[in-house]
Amino acid sequence: MGKRLIQQRRGRGTHTYKAPSFRYKGAVKYPSYDTAGTIVDLIHCQGHSTPLMEVSYLTGEKGLAFAPQGIKVGDMISVGPDNEIKPGNVLPLRDIPEGTLVHNVELRPGDGGKLVRTSGTSAKVVAKSEKGIRIVLPSKKEKLFLPNCRAAIGVLSGSGRTDKPFLKAGTKFHKMKAKNKLWPIVCGISMNAVDHPFGGKCSHIKG
Repeated sequence: MGKRLIQQRRGRGTHTYKAPSFRYKGAVKYPSYDTAGTIVDLIHCQGHSTPLMEVSYLTGEKGLAFAPQGIKVGDMISVGPDNEIKPGNVLPLRDIPEGTLVHNVELRPGDGGKLVRTSGTSAKVVAKSEKGIRIVLPSKKEKLFLPNCRAAIGVLSGSGRTDKPFLKAGTKFHKMKAKNKLWPIVCGISMNAVDHPFGGKCSHIKG
């Protein structure tokens, strides 16, 4: 009997290949209602490359949000329309002026933010029309969004994360292990014949 390919084992969804989300600080998404809150702490979460800020809202609830550059403990942030354009505030795209840098953009109104969540990144609101709000993503791709989709103001912190090299394979190992990523990636042609269809000594070139 043959062996399953690595992508088949991953697709089954065992704990070996699942993200250890039980060790994460929590989900990062916007409140479903308009409110305001105070930043009580800046924390690190192994599941996110961006530093997180813990926000205590006026309703008494606490939530997590991505920390933009220039934010500090004790600052106030607001969630809702017609708020001030300052780092950390969350507004609908229809209320954000053209040329503003934003992050954690919602794909659909109310989903809590799906795009532009990596450290040091930001998107720019470039145009508004009847078809929707046009935004340039970090990949330089332009995308249309509904006017009711929300986004947070500012550039995400942690922009120098990729400047420092890992230097050692062990450091890279611990980084990938924190999110349970499959690492290192071995090409099929370098495997044995029992492990992959491309494996074995009969192939012409070894990677």
